[in-house]
Amino acid sequence: MLNASFVRAVKQVGRYGEGRGGHGLALLVRPRAGGGIRKSWIQRIRIDGQTTNIGLGPYPVVTLAEARRRALRNRRRVDKGMDPRRGTGNGHVPSFAEATDAVIAIYRTGWKPGGRTEQKWRTTLRDYAFPTLGAKPVDKIKTADVMAVLVPIWHEKPVLARTLKQRIGAIMRWAVCQGFRADNPAGDAIAAGLPKQNGHTNHHRAVPHNQVASVINEVRRSAALPTTRACFEFLVLTAARTSEARLARWSEVDMEGSVWTIPGERMKSGRVHRVPLSVRTLEVLEEAHRWKNGGDLVFPSRTGRPLGHSTLLHLMRRLRIDATPHGMRSSFRIWVEECTDAPRTVSEAALAHVNRNQVEAAYLRSDLFDRRRVLMNQWAAYVTTATA
Repeated sequence: MLNASFVRAVKQVGRYGEGRGGHGLALLVRPRAGGGIRKSWIQRIRIDGQTTNIGLGPYPVVTLAEARRRALRNRRRVDKGMDPRRGTGNGHVPSFAEATDAVIAIYRTGWKPGGRTEQKWRTTLRDYAFPTLGAKPVDKIKTADVMAVLVPIWHEKPVLARTLKQRIGAIMRWAVCQGFRADNPAGDAIAAGLPKQNGHTNHHRAVPHNQVASVINEVRRSAALPTTRACFEFLVLTAARTSEARLARWSEVDMEGSVWTIPGERMKSGRVHRVPLSVRTLEVLEEAHRWKNGGDLVFPSRTGRPLGHSTLLHLMRRLRIDATPHGMRSSFRIWVEECTDAPRTVSEAALAHVNRNQVEAAYLRSDLFDRRRVLMNQWAAYVTTATA
């Protein structure tokens, strides 16, 4: 019999409790594409004389007790001559829009606080998927419906199209897990039906590294809010991501030790990241400290809240700087390659990139902090001198 402690502890890939979990309930443990495992509930049951599998949801979102309740509910519906795949106990099959809300509610707990992930999900699905799929019950959506959403933008907006396909797929997988349908119309079949994209990726526009100094000077002379100007220079000097810089807090900064420690929940990698602060970066922070209004934010807006998501981007556009804030990280990376002898591992650590080579990552456990401190001081000297 399955029990809560076993379900929580098992890590070996396989199918457990077949027929002993209650009414055909079993725990399915499968490997994740990026490493690790995922657990989900599945029920083997006979419907209209045919044995079929019904997904009951992922663990731990769905507990063992809840999975047993769902399995019992399905068995009772079958005994009444009903097909549990057609909907919930009240016969309602959610629309794609309703399913979107349910999936976002599940994913939300894993997204970074203050991030824009939920907004991006809702915007892309609202603008591109909802006109075709929004009102459709999830059990009525066909591969052709998903194709109708993706084909018009597949070549025109390839990155958006791939992202949209992934999000529609996540929602339809939820529908499978909930027993509303047996297949994913945004899965393998549609991957085979869509044409190959040209593979071109539109990267964030970047300033040539020998022009970064003049860009910083232009921002300094602008009429932007002082905290906005300081935040931009801080972002460039630390090679940080926009959200990391604009949400920086004084409680994370050790001025005496010249270290900025970003907590894991604000990092893309989910790991704590230490940033060595150059002499010029400390000067920027000392300037920012004059505007401290009693709050913990290093770069507050006029209202005391964090600077907006697009504040730095809009500043660059007003100044007609043909780049994005995120592109300044690329400027730093190219400068390292062209103008220094720093190893790639040091520059990647400075950008807080995760080492995708699991063997290398297993052995290289240092964050190379001292070597990064030297590199960041060199970068600060390069972009703050008049001759840069």
